[in-house]
Amino acid sequence: MRDIRVNIDPIKDFIKEKDVFSFREEIGEHVQSLMNKTGKGSDFLGWIDLPVEITDDLLNSLETAADSLAAISGIVVVTGIGGSYLGARAVIDALNRHFAALMPGGNPLVVYAGHNIAEDYLAELLSLLDAKDYSIVVISKSGTTTEPAIAFRILKNHLEEKYGKEAAAARIIAITDREKGALKELARKEGYRSFIVPDDVGGRYSVLTPVGLLPISAAGFNIRELLKGARKMRDEFLANEDPESNPVMLYAAARNALYRKGFSTEIMVSYLPGLFYFTEWWKQLYGESEGKENKGIFPAGVSFTTDLHSMGQYIQEGLRNIFETVISVENTRHELRIPEDELNADKLNYLAGRKIDEVNKMAELGTRIAHVDGGVPNIIIEVPEINEYYLGQLIWFFEMACALSGYILGVNPFDQPGVEAYKKNMFALLGKPGFEEETRAIRKRMDHD
Repeated sequence: MRDIRVNIDPIKDFIKEKDVFSFREEIGEHVQSLMNKTGKGSDFLGWIDLPVEITDDLLNSLETAADSLAAISGIVVVTGIGGSYLGARAVIDALNRHFAALMPGGNPLVVYAGHNIAEDYLAELLSLLDAKDYSIVVISKSGTTTEPAIAFRILKNHLEEKYGKEAAAARIIAITDREKGALKELARKEGYRSFIVPDDVGGRYSVLTPVGLLPISAAGFNIRELLKGARKMRDEFLANEDPESNPVMLYAAARNALYRKGFSTEIMVSYLPGLFYFTEWWKQLYGESEGKENKGIFPAGVSFTTDLHSMGQYIQEGLRNIFETVISVENTRHELRIPEDELNADKLNYLAGRKIDEVNKMAELGTRIAHVDGGVPNIIIEVPEINEYYLGQLIWFFEMACALSGYILGVNPFDQPGVEAYKKNMFALLGKPGFEEETRAIRKRMDHD
């Protein structure tokens, strides 16, 4: 079975190959730091070995829990924010039928809450849930993160009013800290089934823990194949110390070589709409891991060919500080050919008989040539097809490349100190107990402004 590959040929007009492979020795040192747990953030490296350390007992428990939710639910509401929902959504959306919500039967529809504080969103979700059987998977290490805590309080109240307190408890699964925290205490008190967020895995690296695996399994997808793909990528990475042929090392080296030449924005490109949330997951992984100490490559994303009719102009002729990383998928799940038309009013008969994907592939190649000619380097991630196995490979690939990139930058890729800034201001403005001094200071500042 062929694995994913990295093609850096389209960057060679912009940087020399020796610039990429100048990272060889440095990457070797960072790999040792990661595997020996001696580098920055070494308390949060549990994700590295998840593909080989997760037990059959845990997988059996997750699959059993997912099946139990599917048996009683038309909808499963995953309640979390950031890494507590993005990884699951990335995989589910990539694997799901595009119009699954409108198709009868099948697995539960997975929807999401707690990733925003929009009143209309929650009100309309409750209106939908009035008429549907549903369950909740609530994900939070602490149980006090504002967005999911608000959503879960509202959903828990709705569930208990709909089914009664005892029956509602059987429809809630908590994924939280091993020992402490508000959600852990509530799960104990109310008797919720629960799974653990490992202490040594941060949220954005947690998709291969119960955080991602339970919702993915509840949606009807094969989490064992997902882990198999991740395990294969990990094994190949550890068996090959040469950045020229190790895809993880090659990607980390290429993007950092471009960064040092002034290419400070990386645009993730896909040509399949189902990969939209995979790009969103990647954006969080890299943005939250690298954006520190006034350093880091800014991660952005586009979905082509749709965004060629919006962002395409800027990418082609805008500021030349951008490069693209293209997820290029070889095979589709379906085959659909363009028909012949007698009138040919749209002048498309030259495409008659061709697969839609052939047209998409030529759009991809044509865009790559145009953008490279226009001054935009391209890194190509070649993926045979979108299924659980290859998504597992991609997840571990991007996680390890992110860790290496953070170390190359000299930052800790496993913390997120800047995330707290907005929270302090929000708590002060809302009058949260314990923030009285901050409330006075921000009110004075607002009065002055």
